Amino acid sequence: MSDSMNAIVITKFGGPEVLEHQIVPKPTVRTGEVLVAVKAFGLNHAEMHMRKGEWDEWNPITGLECVGVVEVCPGGEFKVGETVAGVMGGLGRNRPGGYGEFAAVPVTNVIAVQTSLPWEELAAIPEIYITVWSCLFTVLDLQKGERILIRGATSTLGQAAVNLAVSAGARVTATTRRQERFELLKQMGAAETIIEQAGLDRISAVEFDKVLNLIGNRVLLESINLTKSGGRMLQAGWLGGLDPVPDFNPMLQMKSGVHFSLFHGKVLGSPGFPFSEIPLQRIVHQIENGEWNARPTHVFDYQDIRQAHGILDSGDAGGKIVVKRLDAKILGLAASLP
Repeated sequence: MSDSMNAIVITKFGGPEVLEHQIVPKPTVRTGEVLVAVKAFGLNHAEMHMRKGEWDEWNPITGLECVGVVEVCPGGEFKVGETVAGVMGGLGRNRPGGYGEFAAVPVTNVIAVQTSLPWEELAAIPEIYITVWSCLFTVLDLQKGERILIRGATSTLGQAAVNLAVSAGARVTATTRRQERFELLKQMGAAETIIEQAGLDRISAVEFDKVLNLIGNRVLLESINLTKSGGRMLQAGWLGGLDPVPDFNPMLQMKSGVHFSLFHGKVLGSPGFPFSEIPLQRIVHQIENGEWNARPTHVFDYQDIRQAHGILDSGDAGGKIVVKRLDAKILGLAASLP
């Protein structure tokens, strides 16, 4: 068995052009870890920020998630050859991530999946739905009949949130930047659709039981103001950028009685957010059965990673971007170690 592998490497901070294909050492695994042979992976906005040098942690081989088959599992928690998803657990942050041919993933962050979906379709599901399920039901404690506002609802996280919230019997109000996306959101079951814009709290007369803010700091305060006293507002995305709230003064600016939380995906798989609580297999079956459309909007081959990141940078993907692997011999990658 070879002790090297192909990987996409961030060679320096910058645009998509800094991503290069290299031959690098293959990860080794110990008890408590799983070596996954990566078949496909989804792209995430955090990886764009890592590539630009804007994130708190990063690894030259990034990639917060992957799907593939078990190559080695020293502890026996998973069977060799089993189809699995690996999500977070330090992937792409403090350990090499899914942009490698193989990824060493903590067993706490691996989940087995039985599915007939092709790799590129399966890769569009795990990180998104695991994150959103945790946001809606672990943090927001969304209940049937409650009114929830989902800001940034046509993003990948947003669409998954609409699917899960509607399925749970909540009344969903969804925002998007583009009016032509209204029909999509209505077809997904949103009761109301609103153009995403500054000053939304002055436009809407509704106070929501729960608010999921995927836009970020730019609309943090007004998202709090749109939540009723005793309700919950969760910030779990940064579609509007990473700039902090200027001159933030909670005493003067925050509405009283609203429970405000922040969710960061790196906690997934920790004791507070265990994978055992997340019904990923049921979610995959619902998608297989056609109840929800979770297909990626863009699928790229492994050698086209720069084009994939170009779409990611544009902010106009309209859904999940997925990269699928090809045989390394076809790629003709460089054979020298970095």
